Amino acid sequence: MLNIEQLSYLNWEKTKGMIPAIIQHYISGQILMHGYMNRQALEKSLIKGNITFFSRTKKKLWTKGETSGNSLKLIDIAIDCDNDSILILANPTGPTCHLGNLSCFVNIETNLLFLYTLEKFLDKRKNANPKNSYTARLYKKGTKRIAQKVGEEGIECALAAISKSNNNQELIDEASDLIYHLLILLNNQNLDFSIIINNLKKRYMLKINKND
Repeated sequence: MLNIEQLSYLNWEKTKGMIPAIIQHYISGQILMHGYMNRQALEKSLIKGNITFFSRTKKKLWTKGETSGNSLKLIDIAIDCDNDSILILANPTGPTCHLGNLSCFVNIETNLLFLYTLEKFLDKRKNANPKNSYTARLYKKGTKRIAQKVGEEGIECALAAISKSNNNQELIDEASDLIYHLLILLNNQNLDFSIIINNLKKRYMLKINKND
């Protein structure tokens, strides 16, 4: 995390006192918005924890969400290689765009963003009508049945991989079923896939440090 003492690393002279800031969702990786910060806005963001910009039209500081309630909680900051722009990871509360969209950049989606979207969809299915939703019925049956389905899908995935038909589509379909049910199991235990990714990161770093 950038600290206040490191603000001098930024090339404020080159940017005429106004640093471009790209805001990115800290889990999904979705680019949420782009804005500008002067030194005061960046300092306030670091101290308060809610992202503050400088409005070039109104000529004043503005903290995202101060009127709408849709704030951006600062998670981390990185300076680019030329020291003239910053990338900020943020946790949004509500839509970021003033038009009501999650992002100011619509109609573009990464694979990781879709995984995050799917997790949110599955979470909402907890409260859906079991008569109309397979996922809701599975949640209602409880952890034991959900875990059983993950086991079943895991076996089917393995069998598809060693099938003599050598049909990659079969493996793709079974792997998709496995991941879908695994996400349901994680959600049922109040976990999300980002926690698994962080755990994999820790394991990876241990392997790297051990030269394994």
